[in-house]
Amino acid sequence: MSKIAVFPGTFDPFTNGHKDIVEKGLKIFDHVIVAIGVNALKKRMFSLEQRLQWIEDVFANEDRVTVGSYEGLTIDFCIEHKANFLLRGLRSIVDFEYERQIALVNSDMNRDVQSVFIMSEQKHSIVSSSIVRDIILHKGDYSRFLPDEVKVDEALRG
Repeated sequence: MSKIAVFPGTFDPFTNGHKDIVEKGLKIFDHVIVAIGVNALKKRMFSLEQRLQWIEDVFANEDRVTVGSYEGLTIDFCIEHKANFLLRGLRSIVDFEYERQIALVNSDMNRDVQSVFIMSEQKHSIVSSSIVRDIILHKGDYSRFLPDEVKVDEALRG
């Protein structure tokens, strides 16, 4: 049986921290699905299409990574894609408490899908997509926080 993990998030934008978690996940799992959760009520800086494309570009040379999107419960996306693991990145104890609650609920809904937490590298632990969006909005230098394939300037112009 293949070990398939879903790495869910909004990835608005996809950061070096996200990339790091996927790369670490590939050391454990046979396949990682980066899944963008869609919530019609939330306003995003970048379109779903743009975020999907960026992640595809980041992992263009890695056939064990696929990218998708979903509405609804993450656990349902896992079941639909025959994923037996949920991959989550942790930056801090605050992240752990939040993720622990979600993992317990997901486990209650489906015991066949296990949550796996991976610590981010220290250099990525200070960065979140919200912080990067704030830097972008205020025209700061965000480049060190994003993979080269995430071309924010082009997306904002287009």
